[in-house]
Amino acid sequence: MVVLSKIYTKTGDAGETALGNGARVAKHSTRVNAYGTVDETNATVGLARQHSTGEIEAALARISNDLFDLGADLCTPDMHMDASLPYTPLRMVSEQVARLEREIDAMNEKLTPLRSFILPGGSPLAANLHLCRTVCRRAERLVVELATMEEVNAEAVKYLNRLSDWFFVAGRIANNDGKDDVLWVPGLTR
Repeated sequence: MVVLSKIYTKTGDAGETALGNGARVAKHSTRVNAYGTVDETNATVGLARQHSTGEIEAALARISNDLFDLGADLCTPDMHMDASLPYTPLRMVSEQVARLEREIDAMNEKLTPLRSFILPGGSPLAANLHLCRTVCRRAERLVVELATMEEVNAEAVKYLNRLSDWFFVAGRIANNDGKDDVLWVPGLTR
């Protein structure tokens, strides 16, 4: 369990932060940008939860916890060194990805196929889920970029990829099972 008795430590005042393995890196490093954007995604999930109930709210609660797991995974580099750490690092696992896939499939069964691209909006929950989707996609891009430079858990990348799809489909569910989706009309304002 984490115990935080003092919130500010002043150890980051010079522009560095500690990773999960104790290494110090620049706060603008690709790794910190990646897990920081995962944290931003989680903050948008918190906003969406303010408009959700039932199954969607319960799923968003699970996703919020998963995103903290993902941040913990990303802040601890050198997966091949896991055994040498004094603790077992938390890593994303395939079951977390599979759960998202099952939930996407179940939600998608309720929806009619899209005949147009949709615009973010509709209900407050749908609009917030589209915000979740776009921030999640940015997190995914940063994690993929990190993976070109350092070792990254492949399940972390898969999770973000599925999660953005989950947000998209859940946004349609939040728009009266897609009936109230806001459709893109190409060239509408020409």
